[in-house]
Amino acid sequence: MTVNNKRVFYVKYLAHEIYVDIMKARADVRLDRLENDSPDTVAAPILSAAHAYQVGAARDEIARHFHVDQDLLRRTPNLLIVSSNGAGFDPVDVDACTAAGVLVVNQSGGNANSVAEHALGMMLTLSKRILESDRALRRQANVNRNALIGNEVQGKTVGIVGIGNVGRRIAELCSGLLHMKVIAYDPYLTAEEIAARGGEKVELHDLMRRSDFVSISCPLTKDNRRMIGAREFALMQPHAFFITTARGFIHDEEALYEALRDKRIAGAGLDVWDKEPPPPEHPLLQFDNVLASPHTAGVTKEARVNMGRIAAEQILDALDGKRPPRIVNPEVWPDYAKRFERTFGFAPK
Repeated sequence: MTVNNKRVFYVKYLAHEIYVDIMKARADVRLDRLENDSPDTVAAPILSAAHAYQVGAARDEIARHFHVDQDLLRRTPNLLIVSSNGAGFDPVDVDACTAAGVLVVNQSGGNANSVAEHALGMMLTLSKRILESDRALRRQANVNRNALIGNEVQGKTVGIVGIGNVGRRIAELCSGLLHMKVIAYDPYLTAEEIAARGGEKVELHDLMRRSDFVSISCPLTKDNRRMIGAREFALMQPHAFFITTARGFIHDEEALYEALRDKRIAGAGLDVWDKEPPPPEHPLLQFDNVLASPHTAGVTKEARVNMGRIAAEQILDALDGKRPPRIVNPEVWPDYAKRFERTFGFAPK
């Protein structure tokens, strides 16, 4: 076996050190680490030789010159695979990768339970007004509990935008534990497929109008930026809550601020932001009925181990010529297969 003939690199961090342990067990793989401020004299040889890039999923944690775009692809002529640490892939220009014959994979499903539990926790906290109660007790004496009456979630309707791995788990928890009605908007799935995942297929405007809780769990794409804006918030019921554990830029932060300011919706649970983390003075953080977290829905000990393991295993399988199970751009396969064969001397399966 040729030693270190397969080159993998990452910048700054991995989901979990188990990734390193799995890679180190392979004598034919060399794993390099770069920092955001690595000088070009260090970075250039690693980029030039790399076959795979394990890239962070959070766009603001990776230096802009290490985002996967046309410029980086020019500096990585041997690159075959880009693998996101998470289910999202914000720092990756998928179209540019496809044009260059580079396969993009993610770790979808690896943190689905953690994210779904976070979404459910936000729904319960907001509906029961736990956050508002906590803040009231810390600020004043003789709190009037009758001014903090909340609502049960049992029997309410949750509208899930994107019923993939995370959305499906949210549907299971909401319907199974809390006997909620599940409706879902997902243009990529049929009514039968959504029914198999526990929901009723509806259009987006119908979902916004009917839901007691709107939960966003789709990836950010070029087609859904600002998908939830002023028009969509205007459709929501005054007692409804907006929850997102997906990605910033899917909803319009200014439109959400206006909906909350004018009391047109009851509150929001926000785990994702246009700028992450948001500054303390962010307008949305000034509302007591906004529950906020800094993109930590999928950050649990269990999820981190799982994400690191499946990321390493998927990269190694791909470098061994197997077809990865979580391909973001499957249309690139013919071009990728030709480039892979030229590199390693055999065709991927």
